[in-house]
Amino acid sequence: MRKFIFADEAGDFNFSRHHSASRFFIVCAVRMNCDIGLDLLKLRRELLWDAAPIGDGFHATTDKQIVRDRVYDLISSQDIDIFAQVLEKSKAQPHIAATKHRFYKHAWYYLFKHAMGQIITSLDDQLMVTTASIGVKKGQVDFSAAVLGVLKQTQRVDAGSWRTNFCAAAADPCLQIADYCTWAIQRRWERNDRRSYDLIRPRIRHEYDMWQNGTTHYY
Repeated sequence: MRKFIFADEAGDFNFSRHHSASRFFIVCAVRMNCDIGLDLLKLRRELLWDAAPIGDGFHATTDKQIVRDRVYDLISSQDIDIFAQVLEKSKAQPHIAATKHRFYKHAWYYLFKHAMGQIITSLDDQLMVTTASIGVKKGQVDFSAAVLGVLKQTQRVDAGSWRTNFCAAAADPCLQIADYCTWAIQRRWERNDRRSYDLIRPRIRHEYDMWQNGTTHYY
């Protein structure tokens, strides 16, 4: 069976206490039936008909609350699985945070390590992981390497069993679903705002604070 995962991230690579820096870096992967993308496009047309403030696509950070409410209603009604890895940046050991690429790969590797067993349940399964376009080639290499590293440990690996895909969020409505899921989780961790989080909470299968037992902060 072919499985589809759509991935997103929240937070930044500013390892400082600056007021504009995020406290957490969060990576999120959502398993879904791609038909949800058709439902989201249908919702967009309904919102346009109702003269709701909607742009070219859905983006949780900039959408108005009236739009968010409708999108979260849709998400909460769907059969999806949400997996999130939460990294408190100040607890990252210096060698992990030495470069943003190393930190980025580290985050995705451990998310997929914990989630892959729930996503791929048969050696006959195939996997496509799609994430929003990454600005530099190195980032795409890091992301793909994280997926491959986990598949090597847990599944058969051959040229036909998996793919990684990078495209603009506007190009695939399923990425916009992933954006909404990631935003809700980020709001919970960064601001203790659970309004949107509680709507998707029943769909979350894995949400782990990677260094929750750590006591050392490196900045």
